Amino acid sequence: MRRLAIPLALMLALGGLAGPAHADKVARTAACQGDWLPGTPTADDVMRGEISLVGLPVHKLGEKIDWTASPYKNRSWEFVFQSLRWMGALVVEYENTGERRYLDRATEIAKDWVAHNKYRAPGTRSYVWQDHPVSLRTQPLLCLSEHVKDAWLKDSLAVHAKLLSNPALYKKGHNHGIDQDIALMGIGCRYGRKDWSDLAVRRLTGTVKLDVDAQGALMEQAPRYAVYVYGRLQVAIANMKSCGRKVPGEIARRAEALKDFIAHATMPDGYMAPLGDGSAETEPKMETGTPKQEVKVYRAGYVFGRTAWGKPDSAYYSLRFGPGMKFHGHEDHLGVTYYAQGRNLLVDAGFHSYEKSAYRYWTLSPEAHNVPTVAGARFRPRTASRLTTSSIGADRQAFRLTDKAYGTARTRSVLVNHGQDLMAVLDTASGGKRVTNLWRFDPSLKLVSNDGGRVVLGDGKFKVTLVQLGPSCRPVGGQKVERGGRLGWVSPAYLSRLPANVVVSPAAKSLLTVIVPGTDSPKVSCSGGRVTVEGVSFPAGLV
Repeated sequence: MRRLAIPLALMLALGGLAGPAHADKVARTAACQGDWLPGTPTADDVMRGEISLVGLPVHKLGEKIDWTASPYKNRSWEFVFQSLRWMGALVVEYENTGERRYLDRATEIAKDWVAHNKYRAPGTRSYVWQDHPVSLRTQPLLCLSEHVKDAWLKDSLAVHAKLLSNPALYKKGHNHGIDQDIALMGIGCRYGRKDWSDLAVRRLTGTVKLDVDAQGALMEQAPRYAVYVYGRLQVAIANMKSCGRKVPGEIARRAEALKDFIAHATMPDGYMAPLGDGSAETEPKMETGTPKQEVKVYRAGYVFGRTAWGKPDSAYYSLRFGPGMKFHGHEDHLGVTYYAQGRNLLVDAGFHSYEKSAYRYWTLSPEAHNVPTVAGARFRPRTASRLTTSSIGADRQAFRLTDKAYGTARTRSVLVNHGQDLMAVLDTASGGKRVTNLWRFDPSLKLVSNDGGRVVLGDGKFKVTLVQLGPSCRPVGGQKVERGGRLGWVSPAYLSRLPANVVVSPAAKSLLTVIVPGTDSPKVSCSGGRVTVEGVSFPAGLV
């Protein structure tokens, strides 16, 4: 399997000391070296007073830093700014070069932050002391404490430890909880507080068991966070060992199992399936190995399948079911994605940001995913769904999923055929209710034609055809195709938004949708309860 790439960290060079002849001789410390720093800003950027965070434009700090600054009104920017990891880049550069100016400026910044951001003091923004900024800020402050022994810094870390150990503020079963435990363990180890270290290890074991199930699936409902959690667990394990503590077996086992989950959730092009709060540009950079199975069903609510490992033109698909939406999940149950012949075909709307905007909330909704809906029925958020049937063969897989998200049972059967690539999906609802569905295609695919229940999209010579059949295998016409407008959008990267074609079906008592890649004129026929598409025959009920 190809070596995948991690966008979450910058591995710092550990070569010989560099710098001018008057540079200090500085030991590199475990607290500062490692992969905890983001790629931007660099130490020299910070020295110039120019910081770029979460991909947004450069913010100029000025001679006197305004700790209430929020130049882009962006929550992620605010949290990263208050994490002070950009300040930590200066301490790391001091260790790597021995140039005192980096340490002096880091000390000045940190001391100024402490003076102007007292816990619960007037003028201190509430988000400064929320769980994630507190846990992430601990690392650069601990790094600084390796070289600065002043009381103000030790006292500030004690305040951080008090908040980190407060059970009312702990995010159990979540990646934030893992970060809190890493931070508390670091302070406990640094200052010999065994009570803090013991608490951190005890809590971490419980959180990992909730956040990563026995199969290795991340329970936060966004596979890309598995890369982050895996990386943080490696940090936690390394820190426990350096602190002379035994690594609990449950943590080690589930961290290892995460690698298989990450591999299965990664498409043949090397990018992770953008499910939940997952960006389509997430390319994990880690060696996962090659799992034994091409198709994996996770009880946490995922089916991932592919033709073969290590082949960019392999077909690949995902299905969603399981517990109701939580954490980083979306209302995507019964949803599918499909990749074939080296390209994305059916995609989710993706992840835009954590901003409290109408568009963000739309990306969470069923309308942003390839799902069936029950005509005239009201959607019930956070409804669980079940995988009731599965049939897994080498060249063909079929599954049936169901829930009552619209008050009545809606059922989706999915068949994926390999070799002659195609995906067939049958949607029905109980009680004679009619169903409709949405199909969001990759932005690169433009509408070619829409006639008689066949919609053709293409990109140059490549074509893909959607065919819809109703009861008794009759063609269903009247599809609407929307690009932009209310439905036709995807967000392949943070804060991005691109128009994409969405096919909206008419309502019918049953809808059989067939996606046929690589052609604009597939041969489709029905006889004796079987459907034949381009010579591939399967039962009309799929499963």
